[in-house]
Amino acid sequence: MAESKIYLAVPFAEKDAAKALGARWDPALKKWYVTAGKELALFAKWLTDSPAASVASPRPNAVTAAPVTEPADKDFVAYQADLPPWD
Repeated sequence: MAESKIYLAVPFAEKDAAKALGARWDPALKKWYVTAGKELALFAKWLTDSPAASVASPRPNAVTAAPVTEPADKDFVAYQADLPPWD
């Protein structure tokens, strides 16, 4: 049975304090969390306002698309290595 995780908003400067209280690091989401059985009053200053935002399930291999940039010059043609740059 999977444990439910309650994610925390811990600033980098306070990570050691959160860890000392029993918070754990989730490397996939890059967030600190506590399991549902922990005393949440100890972590009150790092709890998010929305319960839906703080309780999350693991995301399988999330992929983000790279931003597409358009050239500033409308007549710009990118050079392709297999074609000469002139016609």
